[in-house]
Amino acid sequence: MDGIKNKVTESGLLQLDMADFKPTQQIVGIDIASQLWKGLVLKEKEFRLWINEHDWSSYVGKAVFIFCSTDAIIPTWAFMLIGSKLSLFEVYYEMGNQDELEKSLIKKRILSLDLAGFLDQRVIVKGCSSISCPEFASTILVMHLCPVVKSLMYGEPCSTVPIYKKR
Repeated sequence: MDGIKNKVTESGLLQLDMADFKPTQQIVGIDIASQLWKGLVLKEKEFRLWINEHDWSSYVGKAVFIFCSTDAIIPTWAFMLIGSKLSLFEVYYEMGNQDELEKSLIKKRILSLDLAGFLDQRVIVKGCSSISCPEFASTILVMHLCPVVKSLMYGEPCSTVPIYKKR
């Protein structure tokens, strides 16, 4: 009697787990609200002082979202000043909330996939995955993979939903 055969491996199907695209770096936020005078107004002189004294090196290796938690009108230059300091330390940052930053990081990782290994392959995107925004990640995968794969499916090898098949 032969040993147990792994029919999935023998089928030539490539499996992709969306969890592989989760951001790997720590995500932190910079809330401009803490720099507002009386919680209402951003004073340029005081803001520039904070910009110059703040330890921007503490963000190295992290991904940063820049936001304001209050309903204040923040001038564009404030975000630009923070960005310029983060850029000095090659920190990845975005203006917005944590979800937007996570989506951006996921997209960046998906788009960095080497497509050579997927050329004319049958690919399954794993259905059960621990990623914060699976709908977003799956649509980016479809956009990125469809031009090169033979077929694209969603689910588990025992039960897949066909998504795309090359004609």
